[in-house]
Amino acid sequence: MFYGILIRMYMLDTKQHHLPHIHVEYAESEAIFQIPDGDLLEGELPSKQYKLVQAWIALHSDELMADWKLAASGVTPYKIEPLR
Repeated sequence: MFYGILIRMYMLDTKQHHLPHIHVEYAESEAIFQIPDGDLLEGELPSKQYKLVQAWIALHSDELMADWKLAASGVTPYKIEPLR
């Protein structure tokens, strides 16, 4: 979580989107972003938070992909540093 933005990655969450992704919540908004490229798959966020999430994905793409592989196989992923 950073700047009020909550990022989640669910274990075994490979059926609906079939792509590596994260779930993002901010206030009343929800979105799903593809990793490692940061494309929006579903939902919406305010412009500022959208840009912050894309920047965070770009900074941590390798870690996110490693966590995705763990989560997709049922292993708890590691926490990733927030934006500061």
